[in-house]
Order: sequence, then structure tokens, then C-alpha cells
Amino acid sequence: MKRQKRSIDILVISDIHLGTYGCHAKELLLYLRSIKPGIVVLNGDIIDIWQFSKSYWPKSHMKVIRQLFKWVSKGVKTYYVTGNHDEMLRRFAGLKMGSLSIVNKVVLDLPGGAKAWIFHGDVFDITMQHSRWLAKLGAIGYDTLILINRVFNFFSEKVFHKGKLSLSAKIKESVKTAVAFINNFELTSAEIGISNKFEYVICGHIHHPEIRTISTTEGSIVYMNSGDWVENLSALEFSKGEWSLYRFDEHNIAEMNVEPEEDDEEINTSQLFDNMLHEFNMMRK
Repeated sequence: MKRQKRSIDILVISDIHLGTYGCHAKELLLYLRSIKPGIVVLNGDIIDIWQFSKSYWPKSHMKVIRQLFKWVSKGVKTYYVTGNHDEMLRRFAGLKMGSLSIVNKVVLDLPGGAKAWIFHGDVFDITMQHSRWLAKLGAIGYDTLILINRVFNFFSEKVFHKGKLSLSAKIKESVKTAVAFINNFELTSAEIGISNKFEYVICGHIHHPEIRTISTTEGSIVYMNSGDWVENLSALEFSKGEWSLYRFDEHNIAEMNVEPEEDDEEINTSQLFDNMLHEFNMMRK
């Protein structure tokens, strides 16, 4: 008997970083198979082209791609908003393939006339604008930290019987410059959104899931960030006229009504690898 999926009007996910060790593709796949979205916004850094390598591309990562294209093939309107880790796709902005559109930003019309402005957010990152090599080096260091974190959490849970800890989150919370960067990022996004008369501004990039109202002397706006699938395992959902922040909980998997896997034997991983690697290498030239 086919399970009833949870219907949502709009799904916004970002910073999946497929192709890196930190990506929680298995958990993401469970989530994607449990929902039925009307519109999908992939808000940047979906495939980590910076660190893409044929030597590391687990089957679970390919299954995420397959699930997303399954929605596209069924006519689900999907926007791929380019980010910094997949910035090479920006040359294809404006391209449409069926129900899939590659864009640098998108404005969605919501019920009641409200508008949601969605973009990745790296445009505000000074490091990205002036020192791309430093940003790429930082991405490698971040991925290494995530690997160390996983080893740490394995011993914490299995040996010492304690809970998980996000080392990168602790660093962000304790380092004043990191906290200031997040606050400045959110405020800048809000100010531009207010000046353009939007009711909502939605970003990714900083891996910090959030929904909050930001007020300035010019007005107020609801700022939202979809978080990531490296640390926070989060997404934004719009349903019944309201936005909410989703967080994956491994203890509630049984309640998710996850769709059974189908036709996994049809995934020609090798061929898809070769095609993707060829395209990415061509983009780098």
C-alpha cells in the first residue's frame, strides 16, 4: 500500500554540498521521499563543484539527484538558484529545461499578494568577492572539520554514551567575528529586501537556519535562511499560508511516511559520473 506523503506548497533547501564528506545525503533522501512539494527552490550549493571528484560520489548522493529530477519529470516547478560552490552554473542563468529553471535569484508570488525574494547570499560575502582562493581553501578546511566532527560524535555516542556535538557550530557561536558576520549578513539582506518592498527575503550560504522579523527605520521584513544539509539538516517549508523551518530528526523517521525506494538498479552511476565530470571539467576551462 502506497504511503500518503506530506504535501507542502513550497520547499526551499540549500547548501546540500553533494560530493563532499559532510553531506548528509541519506537523511536528505528520507526527507525528500516523505514530502510532495508544489514548488521546489534549490537555493545554491546543491552540488559542490569546487570539491567535486569522481573518486567520491556515494550512491546516496546520486539518489538525491535522481529524486530531484523525478520531481522535474513530473512537472514540479523547480528553480535552481546558483550559489558560490556551484557558481559555474551562473553562465546558464535563464536556461529552462522542462519545469527546471536555472536562475541567480527568484521572486515568488505568495497568496495574499506577498512576495518572497530568494537568492543564495554569497553576493554579500567579501571573501567571495575579493579572495576566491581563500574561500575555496576555507571550504576544504570546513569539510575536514566535518569529518573530524563525525569521528568525534561516533566515540561520543558509542563509547562514552553522550550526545552529538557540532564543532563548527560551537566555533560560530564562540567567535565574535563569526557572530558579527551572521548578524551583518541577515541585516544587509533585510535592508535590501525592505527597500524593494518585499515581505520575505530568503537566503542560504551561511548554514544558519533562521526565521525572524527584522525591523529598520525603513520598515520590516521576515528574514529566513534554509540552513544546510551538512550540520543542521534543515529546510524551509511554505504550507497553508505560513512558513516554517523543518529540521530532520532521526528519532522520528518512522513517522515520516517515507516512500519506498524504487528502481535503484536503474541508476547507471558510472555513466552519470562520466557525464557530470565531463560537464564540470568543461565549465572549469
